Amino acid sequence: MAQLTDDCFAFGGGLLPIDEARRMIFERVGVVAEAETAVLRQAAGRILAADIVAEREVPGFTNSAVDGYAVRFDDLDPAAETRLRMVDRITAGHLPLSGVAPGTAARIFTGAVMPDGADTVIMQEDCREDGGTVIIQPGIKRGANRRLAGEDIAEGVTVLRAGRRLGPSEIGVLAALGRTEVPVRRRLAAALFSTGDEVSEPGTPLGHGRIYDANRFMIAACLERLGVTVTDHGILPDQAGTLVHALTRAARGHDLIVTSGGVSTGEEDHVRAAFAGEGSLFFWRLAIKPGRPVALGQIGGVPVVGLPGNPVAALITFATVARPLIEALSGALPHVARRFRVVSGFPYKKRSGRREYVRVSLEPGDGSLLRARRFPKEGAGMLTSLTETEGLVELREDVTQVAPGAEVDFIPYGELI
Repeated sequence: MAQLTDDCFAFGGGLLPIDEARRMIFERVGVVAEAETAVLRQAAGRILAADIVAEREVPGFTNSAVDGYAVRFDDLDPAAETRLRMVDRITAGHLPLSGVAPGTAARIFTGAVMPDGADTVIMQEDCREDGGTVIIQPGIKRGANRRLAGEDIAEGVTVLRAGRRLGPSEIGVLAALGRTEVPVRRRLAAALFSTGDEVSEPGTPLGHGRIYDANRFMIAACLERLGVTVTDHGILPDQAGTLVHALTRAARGHDLIVTSGGVSTGEEDHVRAAFAGEGSLFFWRLAIKPGRPVALGQIGGVPVVGLPGNPVAALITFATVARPLIEALSGALPHVARRFRVVSGFPYKKRSGRREYVRVSLEPGDGSLLRARRFPKEGAGMLTSLTETEGLVELREDVTQVAPGAEVDFIPYGELI
């Protein structure tokens, strides 16, 4: 696995603004995922490794956009019906038998090649046949219902930029260009741990004072949704030596390590200490709520993200820290979550200098904007606050209070991961 330089995460400071953390990640972290070739049917979700330049135009020929009649626009009477003699019947995938001369028309179907001489297609609903002729209603525009060659993609243009994640639409464009293979970045390999003596594996007996491990499964789903191959290393106990050994071993053979829990300042929080002993620490406190205790550093040249133990904080910091890191390592274009303006349905006070995220549901408002209804409980450990809401209201650092009726930014959960 490719490694980062020892000092790429060098940083000195206290509470770090989230935008600054994101900027530093993209400035200091280089691509470690090498380029490879994937067959098109297996390229969905992969990161494009090179620009795609069209080697042909799409469509490759001028064709009809509807079922109807191909005509010369200059033959049409703008104020009365026009009668034209039909000379051909053209179906998709077959070439015209003749061109369209003055005073004639051709029956044509969607996707069929336009015959020479014709520049307009009349929809069949606006015509009627009479023997060997077609009668056309007035009112059509020149060039109507005609798709020009190269109208979608011109030859020589860059249709997809390197770093783009390939979804269904991108796969369709590549297929339309005739591509069967595509250059992509190798999938990142991540080692995943949970930490904590109180954490148990789902499906095992649950002792008193213990909880089932939700974070590891939630974070694994986030990683896999971003195209990362996950090695699940299970749950680590609150033992400094065991933790350091596991992280050091995982650094060999992985591009990234992700942990949850153990990043705060308690005596049994050992993740941050592991950075100091075996690697380097980039930052460990963000000016964000929920999610302030999140560590980013490296061990053995491999970046390590230490997420908080509370599930809500873990998900939010994954979106704000781990996702940008994954994008930088894999050569992906930075994802910027779309914000939508909504009206606050609740009062709120917060500390200046810290970005806060409030879990909300949306409901109809009094005006054109939807109204955000706050989840009634604040705890960052409440998983149901994620399943029973639709997204987050983002309150930036300079905001100190929000009054009911004020406009705020809303981020759907689907924009985070």
